[in-house]
Amino acid sequence: MARSVYDFEVTNMMGLTTSLEDYRGKVILVVNTASKCGFTPQYAGLQALYETHRDRGLEILGFPCNQFMNQEPGSMDEIREFCQVNYGVTFPMFDKIHVNGPKAHPLYEYLKSRAPGALGVRAVKWNFTKFLVDRQGQVVARFAPSVEPAEIIPDIEILL
Repeated sequence: MARSVYDFEVTNMMGLTTSLEDYRGKVILVVNTASKCGFTPQYAGLQALYETHRDRGLEILGFPCNQFMNQEPGSMDEIREFCQVNYGVTFPMFDKIHVNGPKAHPLYEYLKSRAPGALGVRAVKWNFTKFLVDRQGQVVARFAPSVEPAEIIPDIEILL
């Protein structure tokens, strides 16, 4: 039974296993991403947020997901190139995962259980759903895909 996000391991874009323990003591924004979505321009806002707050302890972790109308069909190399060329993404990106259903990554099962959506629905509704995690590894908030990264700044500031 997981007690915090630090209890999970994920695979980075280079195929290496990473423990979220590496982010202990940081404020973390976990986002499921996609390259061919109406919300894809949020990469720019996420990158701006990362650049302005990482020195104070913010980490943004991006998890590509192809579960919503196949809006992330590319290979990991294609996704990495897309993010770097189009949005200058430097925050950590990870291997493509499932966020819902029987193949959902355990990290996302944990996030959804700690911060259900509207009316208690646990499923992630769409790409660019955001989960905010405090410095102790506890999920403190969930934000809908339509919430722009800049709108989360007040919540992040409280945790920093």
